[in-house]
Amino acid sequence: MTGLAIEYGTHERVREIVDRLTYCAEHVSVSFDGWDEPHVKGPGLYFAVVADRRYGAYADAMGDNRWPREDCASVFEEDAFVSAAESVSLEQDGGVVVAADGEVEAQMVRFRDLGTRSGESDLVDDVSYEPWMGSRHMSAIETSVRPEVVATVTLSEETGRVSVFRDGDAESTERDALGGPWRAE
Repeated sequence: MTGLAIEYGTHERVREIVDRLTYCAEHVSVSFDGWDEPHVKGPGLYFAVVADRRYGAYADAMGDNRWPREDCASVFEEDAFVSAAESVSLEQDGGVVVAADGEVEAQMVRFRDLGTRSGESDLVDDVSYEPWMGSRHMSAIETSVRPEVVATVTLSEETGRVSVFRDGDAESTERDALGGPWRAE
C-alpha cells in the first residue's frame, strides 16, 4: 500500500498550487501603493496548503472570518482567486486553508502553536526564527513543519514581504525584489 502514498512536496500539481498562492500574494503586495506611508497597515495574507482536510486538531476557527467561496472556491479560478485574495487581505484575519487539490476552505483559522498536541515537541527543533519574522511568519514557519502541511505562504501587512515556508525552511522576498526582472516600474 505504500506505493499509493503521494509525495506532496514534489507533486507537480501541488507545487503549482503553492506557486499560484505565492504569485497571488506577490500581486497583492505590488498592487498596494501605501507601503511607504507612516502608520499604514497594508494587505496581509496567510495561506496553508494541507494534505489532510482534518486540520481541526491544530487550528481554531477565527470567528466570522471567511474566504468568499461563493465567489471563488479554487486557486485555479485565476481572476476570481486574485480578486478574493485582495478582498480578504484587507478585510479578514486568519489563515486560509487550501487543500492539496486547490480547493479553498471557507472558514479562516488560527493555527495553534507547536507543542500543543502530543508528539509535537520534536517538531519545535525544526524551526528557526529570523529577526524579520512577525507573528504571522512565526506561525507560518511553525505550521509548515506539521506533517499534514505541505507549505505555507504569507504576505506581511507591515512590509509587503512574501514568504514561502516548507518543512521549517523559509524562502522570503522583500517587496522591492518581488517580480525580479519582470517587474515593470
